[in-house]
Amino acid sequence: MIEKIVLASGNRGKLREFNQILESLQVSVIPQSEFDVADAKETGLSFVENAILKARHAASVTGLPALADDSGLEVDALKGAPGIYSARFSGPDATDARNNTKLLAELEGLPAEQRTARFRCVLVFMRHATDPTPLICQGTWQGRILTAPQGDNGFGYDPLFWIDSLGKTSAQLASAEKNRLSHRGQAVAAFKQAIAAYLK
Repeated sequence: MIEKIVLASGNRGKLREFNQILESLQVSVIPQSEFDVADAKETGLSFVENAILKARHAASVTGLPALADDSGLEVDALKGAPGIYSARFSGPDATDARNNTKLLAELEGLPAEQRTARFRCVLVFMRHATDPTPLICQGTWQGRILTAPQGDNGFGYDPLFWIDSLGKTSAQLASAEKNRLSHRGQAVAAFKQAIAAYLK
């Protein structure tokens, strides 16, 4: 029976979220930083590959089952960019503000109907470093990119990501609503359903 899972991240928000999800299964999630695990090199060409690399690295160093996620923004007019490079879209010294400025510049002059985009999240769970059948869960959140930011909540591209059905950007949503609707929220919900059977 699995009692501990290492999270291939030091993000406290993610850690708290996963511990809440797995509480009923009596499984505790521990950040890789507690084992002095360095971040894995994200050399994959897809969200799935990078999540697998991160999970495999954490499992290999700690000897524990591992959970990792990879996520980002895909813009149709940019052929899916920034994609896996979302966090560093504007270069090695990227910040949220610089990334957003670059995205707006790349889409300058495009009408709303050509600014379609989606956030995507992939979660990977591996029982051990050589697990041949990792559990993979995905979530996708459709929207489009505005011409100027709106809203003060969230982070990253949230102020530019408009959801037509809500008439708001991701950055204008309350945290609880965003967590329920977002790409990560969807992936986590799928993971919650799948992991109970997977751990038996």
